[in-house]
Amino acid sequence: MLIRVGFEIDVESAPQVPMLLALSTHGELTNRVIGHDTVRVEPFTPSEVYYDRFNNRITRIVAQGGTTRLWSDSVIEVSGVPDEVDPTAWQIDVQNLPHEVLSYLVPSRYCDSDNLTAAAWENFSGYPQGWARVQAITDFVHNHIAFGYQFGRTNKTASDVYRERTGVCRDFAHLAIALCRAMNIPARYVSGYLGDIGVPYQGAGDFCAWFEVYLGGRWLTLDARYNTPRIGRVPMVRGCDAADVAMITSFGEHKLTYFRVWTDEVQGAPSDAEVLAMLQTRPQGAPLVYPSSGRVA
Repeated sequence: MLIRVGFEIDVESAPQVPMLLALSTHGELTNRVIGHDTVRVEPFTPSEVYYDRFNNRITRIVAQGGTTRLWSDSVIEVSGVPDEVDPTAWQIDVQNLPHEVLSYLVPSRYCDSDNLTAAAWENFSGYPQGWARVQAITDFVHNHIAFGYQFGRTNKTASDVYRERTGVCRDFAHLAIALCRAMNIPARYVSGYLGDIGVPYQGAGDFCAWFEVYLGGRWLTLDARYNTPRIGRVPMVRGCDAADVAMITSFGEHKLTYFRVWTDEVQGAPSDAEVLAMLQTRPQGAPLVYPSSGRVA
Protein backbone atom coordinates (compact mmCIF):
# COMPACT_ATOMS: atom_id res chain seq x y z
CA MET A 1 0.00 0.00 0.00
CA LEU A 2 1.21 3.49 -0.90
CA ILE A 3 0.40 6.47 1.31
CA ARG A 4 1.05 10.09 0.45
CA VAL A 5 2.20 12.00 3.53
CA GLY A 6 3.11 15.61 3.99
CA PHE A 7 2.42 18.96 5.59
CA GLU A 8 2.53 22.72 5.14
CA ILE A 9 3.26 24.86 8.18
CA ASP A 10 3.73 28.64 8.26
CA VAL A 11 5.49 30.30 11.17
CA GLU A 12 6.10 33.97 11.80
CA SER A 13 9.20 35.02 13.70
CA ALA A 14 11.71 37.77 14.26
CA PRO A 15 14.92 37.60 12.19
CA GLN A 16 17.59 35.04 13.04
CA VAL A 17 15.57 32.68 15.24
CA PRO A 18 17.20 29.22 15.52
CA MET A 19 14.71 26.33 15.25
CA LEU A 20 14.82 22.56 15.69
CA LEU A 21 12.19 20.81 13.56
CA ALA A 22 10.98 17.31 14.45
CA LEU A 23 9.03 16.99 11.22
CA SER A 24 10.64 14.07 9.37
CA THR A 25 9.79 10.39 9.48
CA HIS A 26 11.67 8.47 12.15
CA GLY A 27 15.31 7.62 11.65
CA GLU A 28 14.64 3.89 12.03
CA LEU A 29 11.92 3.80 9.36
CA THR A 30 12.96 1.38 6.62
CA ASN A 31 9.90 1.71 4.36
CA ARG A 32 10.37 2.47 0.68
CA VAL A 33 9.99 6.19 -0.01
CA ILE A 34 9.18 7.76 -3.36
CA GLY A 35 10.16 11.42 -3.53
CA HIS A 36 12.01 13.29 -0.82
CA ASP A 37 11.04 12.84 2.81
CA THR A 38 12.79 16.00 3.94
CA VAL A 39 11.74 19.30 5.49
CA ARG A 40 11.84 22.03 2.86
CA VAL A 41 11.91 25.69 3.73
CA GLU A 42 10.54 28.69 1.80
CA PRO A 43 12.10 31.14 1.29
CA PHE A 44 15.20 28.99 0.94
CA THR A 45 17.08 28.73 4.22
CA PRO A 46 20.17 26.57 4.82
CA SER A 47 19.42 23.50 6.95
CA GLU A 48 21.25 20.66 8.66
CA VAL A 49 19.96 17.28 9.83
CA TYR A 50 21.04 15.33 12.89
CA TYR A 51 19.73 12.35 14.90
CA ASP A 52 18.90 12.79 18.57
CA ARG A 53 19.22 10.21 21.35
CA PHE A 54 15.91 8.60 20.31
CA ASN A 55 17.08 8.41 16.69
CA ASN A 56 14.58 11.08 15.70
CA ARG A 57 15.62 12.95 12.56
CA ILE A 58 15.83 16.65 13.45
CA THR A 59 16.25 19.53 11.00
CA ARG A 60 18.08 22.67 12.15
CA ILE A 61 17.39 26.05 10.58
CA VAL A 62 17.70 29.72 11.44
CA ALA A 63 14.46 31.44 10.41
CA GLN A 64 15.18 34.63 8.54
CA GLY A 65 12.19 36.53 9.90
CA GLY A 66 8.66 37.21 8.71
CA THR A 67 6.78 34.18 7.38
CA THR A 68 8.65 30.92 6.90
CA ARG A 69 6.88 28.02 5.21
CA LEU A 70 7.93 24.50 6.18
CA TRP A 71 6.70 21.65 4.01
CA SER A 72 7.23 18.07 2.99
CA ASP A 73 5.53 15.75 0.50
CA SER A 74 6.37 12.15 -0.36
CA VAL A 75 4.85 8.71 -0.85
CA ILE A 76 5.68 5.88 1.55
CA GLU A 77 4.99 2.20 1.10
CA VAL A 78 3.39 0.47 4.11
CA SER A 79 2.26 -3.09 4.70
CA GLY A 80 -1.45 -2.33 4.77
CA VAL A 81 -1.75 -4.59 7.82
CA PRO A 82 -3.46 -3.25 10.98
CA ASP A 83 -1.54 -2.80 14.24
CA GLU A 84 -0.49 -6.11 15.75
CA VAL A 85 -2.68 -7.57 18.50
CA ASP A 86 -0.96 -10.22 20.63
CA PRO A 87 -2.90 -11.41 23.69
CA THR A 88 0.00 -13.76 24.49
CA ALA A 89 2.55 -10.92 24.90
CA TRP A 90 3.91 -11.17 28.41
CA GLN A 91 5.28 -8.61 30.85
CA ILE A 92 8.99 -8.98 31.57
CA ASP A 93 10.12 -8.58 35.18
CA VAL A 94 12.05 -5.36 35.73
CA GLN A 95 15.25 -7.18 36.70
CA ASN A 96 15.22 -8.94 33.32
CA LEU A 97 14.52 -5.93 31.10
CA PRO A 98 17.19 -4.75 28.63
CA HIS A 99 19.13 -1.70 29.78
CA GLU A 100 17.88 0.40 26.87
CA VAL A 101 14.21 0.21 27.91
CA LEU A 102 14.64 1.10 31.59
CA SER A 103 14.32 4.84 30.94
CA TYR A 104 10.74 4.17 29.80
CA LEU A 105 9.80 2.96 33.29
CA VAL A 106 10.43 6.18 35.21
CA PRO A 107 8.43 9.42 35.44
CA SER A 108 9.06 12.08 32.82
CA ARG A 109 7.95 15.67 32.37
CA TYR A 110 4.41 14.95 31.13
CA CYS A 111 4.11 11.31 32.22
CA ASP A 112 4.22 11.80 35.99
CA SER A 113 3.64 8.14 36.78
CA ASP A 114 4.71 8.64 40.39
CA ASN A 115 1.55 10.68 40.93
CA LEU A 116 -0.64 7.92 39.48
CA THR A 117 0.76 4.83 41.20
CA ALA A 118 -2.13 4.40 43.62
CA ALA A 119 -4.74 4.93 40.91
CA ALA A 120 -3.00 2.48 38.59
CA TRP A 121 -2.81 -0.33 41.12
CA GLU A 122 -6.33 0.29 42.33
CA ASN A 123 -7.77 0.05 38.83
CA PHE A 124 -5.59 -2.52 37.07
CA SER A 125 -3.93 -4.87 39.56
CA GLY A 126 -6.77 -7.35 39.07
CA TYR A 127 -5.91 -7.88 35.39
CA PRO A 128 -3.35 -10.48 34.30
CA GLN A 129 0.11 -9.11 33.59
CA GLY A 130 1.01 -8.50 29.97
CA TRP A 131 -1.29 -7.69 27.09
CA ALA A 132 -4.51 -8.00 29.09
CA ARG A 133 -3.37 -5.40 31.61
CA VAL A 134 -2.17 -2.98 28.94
CA GLN A 135 -5.41 -3.36 27.02
CA ALA A 136 -7.36 -2.67 30.21
CA ILE A 137 -5.36 0.54 30.67
CA THR A 138 -5.99 1.51 27.05
CA ASP A 139 -9.73 0.85 27.42
CA PHE A 140 -9.86 2.93 30.59
CA VAL A 141 -8.07 5.92 29.05
CA HIS A 142 -10.20 5.71 25.90
CA ASN A 143 -13.39 5.84 27.97
CA HIS A 144 -12.10 8.25 30.63
CA ILE A 145 -11.15 11.20 28.40
CA ALA A 146 -13.29 13.45 26.22
CA PHE A 147 -11.39 14.56 23.11
CA GLY A 148 -11.34 18.19 21.98
CA TYR A 149 -8.72 20.59 20.62
CA GLN A 150 -10.02 23.19 23.06
CA PHE A 151 -8.79 20.96 25.91
CA GLY A 152 -5.13 20.94 24.86
CA ARG A 153 -2.44 22.98 26.59
CA THR A 154 1.31 22.75 26.56
CA ASN A 155 1.86 22.10 30.28
CA LYS A 156 -0.80 19.42 30.80
CA THR A 157 0.53 16.33 32.59
CA ALA A 158 -0.87 12.82 32.75
CA SER A 159 -2.19 13.39 36.27
CA ASP A 160 -3.91 16.58 35.04
CA VAL A 161 -5.54 14.54 32.31
CA TYR A 162 -6.65 11.91 34.83
CA ARG A 163 -8.31 14.58 36.99
CA GLU A 164 -9.77 16.75 34.22
CA ARG A 165 -10.88 13.87 31.96
CA THR A 166 -10.30 15.91 28.79
CA GLY A 167 -7.51 16.24 26.27
CA VAL A 168 -6.08 15.88 22.78
CA CYS A 169 -4.40 12.79 21.35
CA ARG A 170 -1.10 13.45 23.11
CA ASP A 171 -2.98 13.53 26.45
CA PHE A 172 -4.52 10.12 25.75
CA ALA A 173 -1.01 8.79 25.08
CA HIS A 174 0.53 10.48 28.14
CA LEU A 175 -2.05 9.08 30.55
CA ALA A 176 -1.79 5.54 29.12
CA ILE A 177 2.02 5.70 29.27
CA ALA A 178 2.02 6.96 32.87
CA LEU A 179 -0.40 4.26 34.02
CA CYS A 180 1.70 1.57 32.32
CA ARG A 181 4.91 2.84 33.92
CA ALA A 182 3.22 2.96 37.32
CA MET A 183 2.69 -0.80 36.89
CA ASN A 184 6.29 -1.47 35.78
CA ILE A 185 5.49 -1.75 32.07
CA PRO A 186 7.93 0.17 29.82
CA ALA A 187 6.01 2.59 27.62
CA ARG A 188 7.06 5.35 25.23
CA TYR A 189 5.46 8.18 23.26
CA VAL A 190 5.12 8.16 19.47
CA SER A 191 3.82 10.77 17.06
CA GLY A 192 3.42 10.67 13.32
CA TYR A 193 1.05 10.33 10.40
CA LEU A 194 -2.20 8.39 10.74
CA GLY A 195 -4.78 8.86 8.02
CA ASP A 196 -8.40 7.78 7.79
CA ILE A 197 -7.58 4.52 6.01
CA GLY A 198 -10.16 1.80 6.56
CA VAL A 199 -12.22 4.02 8.88
CA PRO A 200 -14.80 6.79 8.36
CA TYR A 201 -13.48 10.26 7.51
CA GLN A 202 -12.49 12.09 10.70
CA GLY A 203 -12.07 15.64 9.35
CA ALA A 204 -9.07 17.80 8.49
CA GLY A 205 -5.71 16.06 8.76
CA ASP A 206 -3.42 16.35 11.76
CA PHE A 207 -0.41 14.62 13.23
CA CYS A 208 -1.41 11.92 15.70
CA ALA A 209 0.07 10.61 18.95
CA TRP A 210 -0.04 7.04 20.21
CA PHE A 211 2.14 4.87 22.46
CA GLU A 212 4.22 1.72 22.44
CA VAL A 213 4.74 -0.81 25.22
CA TYR A 214 7.56 -3.29 25.68
CA LEU A 215 6.04 -6.74 26.06
CA GLY A 216 7.40 -10.14 25.13
CA GLY A 217 10.76 -8.70 24.11
CA ARG A 218 9.44 -6.21 21.51
CA TRP A 219 7.61 -2.92 21.17
CA LEU A 220 3.89 -3.12 20.42
CA THR A 221 1.65 -0.26 19.27
CA LEU A 222 -1.51 0.85 21.09
CA ASP A 223 -3.70 3.90 20.67
CA ALA A 224 -5.80 5.06 23.59
CA ARG A 225 -7.65 7.70 21.60
CA TYR A 226 -9.03 5.39 18.89
CA ASN A 227 -8.57 2.09 20.74
CA THR A 228 -8.70 -0.04 17.62
CA PRO A 229 -5.97 -1.46 15.36
CA ARG A 230 -5.32 0.98 12.52
CA ILE A 231 -3.69 0.76 9.10
CA GLY A 232 -0.88 2.95 7.83
CA ARG A 233 0.84 4.51 10.83
CA VAL A 234 4.04 6.32 9.82
CA PRO A 235 6.11 7.19 12.92
CA MET A 236 7.91 10.52 12.92
CA VAL A 237 9.23 10.80 16.48
CA ARG A 238 9.60 8.71 19.63
CA GLY A 239 10.50 9.73 23.16
CA CYS A 240 9.68 9.46 26.83
CA ASP A 241 6.88 11.96 26.26
CA ALA A 242 6.01 14.97 24.10
CA ALA A 243 8.71 17.10 25.72
CA ASP A 244 11.30 15.05 23.82
CA VAL A 245 9.63 15.46 20.44
CA ALA A 246 8.23 18.97 20.08
CA MET A 247 7.25 19.65 16.49
CA ILE A 248 9.05 23.01 16.53
CA THR A 249 11.52 24.11 19.18
CA SER A 250 12.49 27.75 18.68
CA PHE A 251 15.09 29.80 20.51
CA GLY A 252 13.16 33.01 20.13
CA GLU A 253 9.49 33.89 19.72
CA HIS A 254 7.49 32.39 16.87
CA LYS A 255 3.81 32.10 15.99
CA LEU A 256 2.15 29.31 14.05
CA THR A 257 -0.14 30.86 11.42
CA TYR A 258 -0.99 27.97 9.09
CA PHE A 259 -1.04 24.20 9.58
CA ARG A 260 -2.12 21.47 7.18
CA VAL A 261 -1.34 17.75 7.14
CA TRP A 262 -2.25 15.05 4.63
CA THR A 263 -2.07 11.26 4.94
CA ASP A 264 -3.89 9.72 1.98
CA GLU A 265 -3.88 6.30 0.39
CA VAL A 266 -2.69 6.37 -3.22
CA GLN A 267 -5.30 4.51 -5.23
CA GLY A 268 -4.45 2.02 -7.96
CA ALA A 269 -0.93 0.82 -8.70
CA PRO A 270 0.94 3.80 -10.14
CA SER A 271 4.54 3.50 -11.29
CA ASP A 272 7.27 5.42 -9.52
CA ALA A 273 7.36 7.86 -12.43
CA GLU A 274 3.62 8.47 -12.11
CA VAL A 275 3.97 9.02 -8.36
CA LEU A 276 6.82 11.49 -8.89
CA ALA A 277 4.67 13.37 -11.42
CA MET A 278 1.84 13.47 -8.87
CA LEU A 279 4.20 14.96 -6.29
CA GLN A 280 4.80 17.98 -8.49
CA THR A 281 1.54 19.45 -7.17
CA ARG A 282 0.73 19.52 -3.48
CA PRO A 283 -2.73 18.28 -2.41
CA GLN A 284 -5.49 20.79 -1.82
CA GLY A 285 -7.37 20.92 1.45
CA ALA A 286 -8.45 23.04 4.35
CA PRO A 287 -6.11 23.69 7.27
CA LEU A 288 -6.84 22.26 10.68
CA VAL A 289 -8.60 24.92 12.76
CA TYR A 290 -8.68 24.70 16.55
CA PRO A 291 -12.28 25.57 17.46
CA SER A 292 -11.46 27.08 20.85
CA SER A 293 -9.79 30.14 19.38
CA GLY A 294 -10.33 30.06 15.65
CA ARG A 295 -6.56 29.86 15.17
CA VAL A 296 -4.90 27.26 12.98
CA ALA A 297 -2.79 24.62 14.74
